[in-house]
Amino acid sequence: MRRLLFSLIVLGWLSVVSAGTVLVWSYNHRPGQPAAAPEHWPTHSKIERKHGDTLIIVAHPKCPCTRATLEELAKLLTHTQGRVETFILFARPKGVPNDWSETDLWQKATAMPGVTVLNDQDGIEAQRFGAHVSGQALLYDPNGQLVFHGGLTESRGQIGDNAGRQAIEDLINRGSSERSHTDVFGCPLFDANECPMPNDALNR
Repeated sequence: MRRLLFSLIVLGWLSVVSAGTVLVWSYNHRPGQPAAAPEHWPTHSKIERKHGDTLIIVAHPKCPCTRATLEELAKLLTHTQGRVETFILFARPKGVPNDWSETDLWQKATAMPGVTVLNDQDGIEAQRFGAHVSGQALLYDPNGQLVFHGGLTESRGQIGDNAGRQAIEDLINRGSSERSHTDVFGCPLFDANECPMPNDALNR
């Protein structure tokens, strides 16, 4: 009887662990809403684009999985060697304090050479570019034509080679890519609350 009870307890524990693992995996690999990005550079944008390739990264300053996006962006900039003008927009929802955006992600972004970091008041620019999710990347060519939209990670918070970063590098370095879009993984841009980590989100 004791052996049977012990076996049932172990089986129950393994079932709970397995179910939790599946839920976390599902959460990490569930993409966010893709951007409804304009095919041409929005005429009302206040961002001063030059005449080369322009990369926009839209971010939530409190999204933990966006750290991986910044890591992948740093690699991308190294591989493209200054051939792309890069902006990081930290979307700032309405009604939050003035220093709401000044997080460790903001500090990390401002320390990146060759990157312009902007505090996007009320998320106006993010909306002009049709972004919904933190980590959204948008690449416009020298003619202001959208050539890529998507994310720089394969899942939430995952660092490593991925189709999005490779596509942007190919477009900048070679002028073409087999991909024009990928999934994007991140927290909703216009939620003023701090984004949860996977386990926190599942417990809500």
